[in-house]
Amino acid sequence: MWRWVRQQLGFDPPHQSDTRTIYIANRFPLNGLYTPQKFIDNRIISSKYTVWNFVPKNLFEQFRRVANFYFLIIFLVQLMIDTPTSPITSGLPLFFVITVTAIKQGYEDWLRHNSDNEVNGAPVYVVRSGGLVKTRSKNIRVGDIVRIAKDEIFPADLVLLSSDRPDGSCHITTASLDGETNLKTHVAVPETTVLRTVANLDTLVAVIECQQPEADLYRPLGPESLLLRGARLKNTKEIFGVAVYTGMETKMALNYKSKSQKRSTVEKSMNTFLIIYLIILISEAIISTILKYTWQTEEKWDEPWYNQKTEHQRNSSKILRFISDFLAFLVLYNFIIPISLYVTVEMQKFLGSFFIGWDLDLYHEESGQKAQVNTSDLNEELGQVEYVFTDKTGTLTENEMQFRECSINGIKYQEINGRLVSEGPTPDSSDGNLSYLSSFSHLNNLPHLTSSSSFGTSPENETQLIKEHDLFFKAVSLCHTVQISNVQTDGIGDGPWQASLAPSQLEYYASSPDEKALVEAAARIGVVFIGSYEETMEVKILGKLEQYKLLHILEFDSDRRRMSVIVQAPSGEKFLFAKGAESSILPTCIGGEIEKTRIHVDEFALKGLRTLCMAYRQLTSKEYEVINRRLFEARTALQQREEKLANAFQFIEKDLILLGATAVEDRLQDKVRETIEALRMAGIKVWVLTGDKHETAVSVSLSCGHFHRTMNILELINQKSDNECAEQLRQLARRITEDHVIQHGLVVDGTSLSLALREHEKLFMDVCRNCSAVLCCRMAPLQKAKVIRLIKISPEKPITLAVGDGANDVSMIQEAHVGIGIMGKEGRQAARNSDYAIARFKFLSKLLFVHGHFYYIRIATLVQYFFYKNVCFITPQFLYQFYCLFSQQTLYDSVYLTLYNICFTSLPILIYSLLEQHINPHVLQNKPTLYRDISKNRQLSMTNFLYWTILGFSHAFIFFFGSYFLMGKDTSLLGNGQMFGNWTFGSLVFTVMLITVTVKMALETHFWTWINHFVTWGSIIFYFVFSLFYGGILWPFSDSQNMYFVFFQLLSSGSVWFAIILMVVMCLFLDIVKKVFDRHFHPTNTEKAQLTETNSSIKCLDSMCCFSEGETACASVGRMLERVIGRCSPTHVSRLWSASDPFYTNDRSILTLSTMDSSTC
Repeated sequence: MWRWVRQQLGFDPPHQSDTRTIYIANRFPLNGLYTPQKFIDNRIISSKYTVWNFVPKNLFEQFRRVANFYFLIIFLVQLMIDTPTSPITSGLPLFFVITVTAIKQGYEDWLRHNSDNEVNGAPVYVVRSGGLVKTRSKNIRVGDIVRIAKDEIFPADLVLLSSDRPDGSCHITTASLDGETNLKTHVAVPETTVLRTVANLDTLVAVIECQQPEADLYRPLGPESLLLRGARLKNTKEIFGVAVYTGMETKMALNYKSKSQKRSTVEKSMNTFLIIYLIILISEAIISTILKYTWQTEEKWDEPWYNQKTEHQRNSSKILRFISDFLAFLVLYNFIIPISLYVTVEMQKFLGSFFIGWDLDLYHEESGQKAQVNTSDLNEELGQVEYVFTDKTGTLTENEMQFRECSINGIKYQEINGRLVSEGPTPDSSDGNLSYLSSFSHLNNLPHLTSSSSFGTSPENETQLIKEHDLFFKAVSLCHTVQISNVQTDGIGDGPWQASLAPSQLEYYASSPDEKALVEAAARIGVVFIGSYEETMEVKILGKLEQYKLLHILEFDSDRRRMSVIVQAPSGEKFLFAKGAESSILPTCIGGEIEKTRIHVDEFALKGLRTLCMAYRQLTSKEYEVINRRLFEARTALQQREEKLANAFQFIEKDLILLGATAVEDRLQDKVRETIEALRMAGIKVWVLTGDKHETAVSVSLSCGHFHRTMNILELINQKSDNECAEQLRQLARRITEDHVIQHGLVVDGTSLSLALREHEKLFMDVCRNCSAVLCCRMAPLQKAKVIRLIKISPEKPITLAVGDGANDVSMIQEAHVGIGIMGKEGRQAARNSDYAIARFKFLSKLLFVHGHFYYIRIATLVQYFFYKNVCFITPQFLYQFYCLFSQQTLYDSVYLTLYNICFTSLPILIYSLLEQHINPHVLQNKPTLYRDISKNRQLSMTNFLYWTILGFSHAFIFFFGSYFLMGKDTSLLGNGQMFGNWTFGSLVFTVMLITVTVKMALETHFWTWINHFVTWGSIIFYFVFSLFYGGILWPFSDSQNMYFVFFQLLSSGSVWFAIILMVVMCLFLDIVKKVFDRHFHPTNTEKAQLTETNSSIKCLDSMCCFSEGETACASVGRMLERVIGRCSPTHVSRLWSASDPFYTNDRSILTLSTMDSSTC
């Protein structure tokens, strides 16, 4: 138990040696001298808190906030010394804030715990005591033999022992690890391949010696025998493997980034503003304390006859008295620091997050998935994004390859309804530009194939054409590493391929999604790959079964960029079929329609299709003997094996005859290109980070619009050393400077990126900054997080957003300021660990441009308004001390001090922060450039902050001195000659202040609903009703009745009503004038868009007000004011866009709360 506690606290690492020794099935030596190494269990932990550390850890994080820590100090001061106000005024709001925040964060972590429990509690089967034992995933120990069935996910990192196949192989997909959906083959070591039963495995006595856990996914433990946690078993009935890494030591878990508390830019700005206000507060307290003692240097003010000091006060230390007075003033003025700001912000974020889930535009009907908010603390950060980092597979694409076109012997074809159609006019074609391919009509006279005359060829040419078409599709069906499951071949390939038939009878699994698409396309044409058995490959060509002996496979590698197979046909002829990128195939060809095919490949690429070229070579017996000998020598070489294999492959793959090219489409998700373009228009840079291969990633980047055809694509790939990488970076920097190209794109792979980040970060970042788009391929999950970290800590400190759909994307999602999970086909790991989850990439534009824009504007106004109204509140209290000899007398009654932020002014700003729409959401989505208006935290700039602060001070001076000069000289304003007193004066200041700050909030509101009207005017009415009620009754539990009948007397004076109206108008008039001139002479793009909306077919102002054509000059001035303050009468118009609206007519967003009919205007 003690060791477990030490491990949890991080003081006792489970192991210290450089290697680990694993006894399979935990059969340790019996000599008694061996001490087993200790390994962690198989629990996965993505949660942040535990039952034991929740309270201290959460309190620590909350008191990192300046306001929380400050109010804790104030609360302690009020407990220790005699202060003008009760400790409850600080303690109660602080307790409320801490409790609400803790409950919200605890609930979010509880959801993560549930997710962990679901994973850790998954059932697994382990070989123990001679049989299969069912247990939970969390109970797997290092050394346990685990049985995995088809389509199950590996619960730990396993070394493959055996499978149901005689050769000990199995196939897996690693989509959730590296984003690749292709099939990968893993092979057990020969010594354990024969152990295919539980009884045999139970007798196994063996030891595994391996390195300690590391995060690199691309450095396997052994020769293709390590099965990583998170991968899925495919096309194999069952396998047995021994657990070598468990729990948080698996490669998947090591690629997770530890979850830390994300803090938004707005929250950081709030802390800065709070520090400034803390300085103002301390300054006011010091000034008040110094002036108090300066005033008291005169004896008559030090100890007046009506306030004699006690003996204890006379003998107390002056220093202690000074400190005590300073702290008392600090408490008196402490309301300038708005702790209620945090309460309101927490409520605004929590309640506001529901709007994302309610937005029907973010609902995906096909999957029935709506947007999810996992962390509501970052809503406003959606409006500040400068960099978007996105995964490729499953995020930008649908993860589905589809065969589209091909070029055979210089003739281009496209697939239409399962048939190949050639382009170009033919005599027999009904539409004048299409003719059906008849390459196999000599084998079977099929009704869907036209006669050979459609090609206009002679019988001799036709024979040659048929041979080339035959070879082309044979090459497609034989040159691959595709596996087949559920083989039922009867009826397949006997006629036209039917889409409804094949999927139920043939299930292809491929090491490349392109291969699968090509083999399926060949089956639709009539050349069906049936399967491979040991060294035989079977193909059915229009009902005729042919068997080919597989002699050699020349595997694909990134240097050659091609693969080849050598097969022996039923006739005994030997063929080499090669497939690869056009840049690697065409230079090796000596025959075929090379130039025509090159043109066709370029045309396919312009359409964003993934292209491959097919070629062949017929081998004589003598040539094959030489090839066989060289391959044997290269594969059995003990030294320089890779170099010798490369030379052998180069020798074999030459003098090829080009057959043609294929074009496959990795279907993009809907509106991906439009979304990426909109992000660019909004000033957001888009980076694609993928674990996919270089060629695949570049192809998709081109097709989705991430790279443009006009871009100058720069490459930093296959770098082997630091010096080579540095030189390449310098060359790229020079090219960017010298090339007169507007836009550059950069492609970098994982290996080169590691070298660049090790020694040349600054140079690499300089190159990246000058590129419009960056593509990083072959990226390990932690590398993705490192790239984002590099951008985050750059001098500009930009706000980053990461989008991904697999477990391999979790690290970058957690590293970025905002993490978006796509609820795709690779599980829910990314969605669970993200801040927000959406069903499709296209929803990102609505999330940023509309929700992000609104959230940021709302909370920016909320923060500044809170500081403004608290300055208005406390500054008169400070000024009042000049008139009461700094005696710490309060200007306001204690009830008003407590309720000002809690009741009187809280609801208008809260409702504003939830419902405000300063511009229509359709305009925001149609004009992404408006996003630039709020970037770089513009609304919370120091200039804006100082404006609101100075505005608060100026209004406070008007409240105080306006009341003083209007009422101070003529104190008998009551009808009975009774005089105004201290509490009457304070109530007058408070009343003017409350009305002014509430009306100021009304001026800031553009979008009015009945809720806004209710809380705005209702707050003022509630204040008057409460004051009459509070001052009209003698409360038995109250110590003093300072306010008894004061409010009645105040409101009974006509001069008071005149003064209130005059001071409110004086305060707000200059503010309105400033808004008018700013709008007319220095309008922002958003304000211009609001005015453009005025001239649209809806003919309404941004405030949704409508005017008749024959308006007077006064009405024109009124319209100017309306444009500034956004007012309109609900009787004129209600806000919801009708079906005739020129904007998004299919928008069903919850943001559009009420109707607007253009006919009303």
